[in-house]
Amino acid sequence: MDTRLDPTGSPVLAKVIKYAASASTAAANSTLPAATQQLVEIRASQINGCARCIDMHTKDAAHAGESATRLNLVATWREANVFTEAERAALELAEQGTRIADAAGGVTDEAWADAARHYDEEQLAALVSLIAMINAWNRLNVITRQPAGDYQPGQWG
Repeated sequence: MDTRLDPTGSPVLAKVIKYAASASTAAANSTLPAATQQLVEIRASQINGCARCIDMHTKDAAHAGESATRLNLVATWREANVFTEAERAALELAEQGTRIADAAGGVTDEAWADAARHYDEEQLAALVSLIAMINAWNRLNVITRQPAGDYQPGQWG
């Protein structure tokens, strides 16, 4: 696969990446559990077909101690018994927030209420921001055909 656009070769894209990285850091530094953040990033990236983000987030999660079983079951989280109720609520919100065009009406009140039962307002703000940002990263990478496979844990921060 050939990359369509080198992110470092375009001043505009380099600025967008700089600001997107800053926004992503704000969510990452929140009190939303790191494992939940990683699961959400992986699931949204799976839905969007972003190999680069799947490569990065699965490797970072494994490096942080996430089990292979849980990583392998993220795509089928509804049928797996290895996720907490809070993680399930976050994954549901991530799926609905990622599949906005597929779900007339967007995120359901039920999905929001379930997430709100498990996360406080700051964590919800981080979760919403994380879902928005991973979707933006997925789109940047998919549109410009960024390659996957050679990421090393911690490589980008």
